[in-house]
Amino acid sequence: MNQSKCRVCREPAIIDLPRHNANFCATHLEQLCRRQVERAVHDHDMLAPGDRILVAVSGGKDSLAVWDLLLELGYRADGLYVGLGIGSYSDVSGEHARAFAAERGQRLETVDLRERYGYDIPTASKASGRVPCSACGLSKRHVFDRAALDGGYDVLVTGHNLDDEAAVLFGNTLRWDIDYLARQLPVLPAAAGFPKKVKPLIRLTERETAAWCIVRGIDYLLDECPMAHGNRHLAYKEALNAVEARSPGAKAAFYHGFVERMAPLLAARDRHDVGGDPDADLLRACTSCGSPTTAEVCAFCRLVDTSSEHDPVPVELVLSKSARRAYHEQLS
Repeated sequence: MNQSKCRVCREPAIIDLPRHNANFCATHLEQLCRRQVERAVHDHDMLAPGDRILVAVSGGKDSLAVWDLLLELGYRADGLYVGLGIGSYSDVSGEHARAFAAERGQRLETVDLRERYGYDIPTASKASGRVPCSACGLSKRHVFDRAALDGGYDVLVTGHNLDDEAAVLFGNTLRWDIDYLARQLPVLPAAAGFPKKVKPLIRLTERETAAWCIVRGIDYLLDECPMAHGNRHLAYKEALNAVEARSPGAKAAFYHGFVERMAPLLAARDRHDVGGDPDADLLRACTSCGSPTTAEVCAFCRLVDTSSEHDPVPVELVLSKSARRAYHEQLS
């Protein structure tokens, strides 16, 4: 069998990337990943050399890859891990995040929802009637924002990759959700009560970030969150993967074409029609935590009030039958 060759050096390749119509060895795969992140940072003015950066870390491949890449590129970047209380999944994810930080001598702040706010995600889902991903997303956004602002960080980094962003864009386009489309940008500037948020991995796919971790010797959490089983986002990824298999580069063209050509048109329209929040002028400080909200008490504090009074709920009680089966298979 013929060994594929690296396009750059002609040494044996470790990965084929059809969207680049090329194969790469480990050295030149690393070079490609660094170059793609540098380009994303430069093109969208994500980071400045002296910025204090906080990276939201889950223990998965993407968040650990982006933290590692930023450190490789010379940025000062601390990590933030949020303990969600999702059974063994959270236990293992926390171990990976802490191991990464310890091995590199980096600072990792940890916020445990149960310890800090008196609830976890399974309990929040059951108590509030929200689907697990909704309760999780609301919780993480609030904790991320507060940690970045209270810690005096200039920018909050998340590990959203090209596959993530293309899938979200696909879902928002299917529903023509103009408000969400107008806000789906690689950079969200700082505003009153909100830190600057950036996504340096928008030019890398899941497969490429996984390859980066393997080449770099980064041990990461392999399992998907059991509470995400059946999530529409995963179905959108599968659909786009089918398109990508037939037409390599389609996902990148779809997402980056939107950012370059459609997003500016949405931003140019009156924000009361699309774009930002039509109630932005009505924002006030939450009477409980001080975060911006259109109500007297923000959605996060209402979630805390409801969930912290509820008896703890085991993960299995909020999983579908098929998700429970998959969860127990992970444990075995």
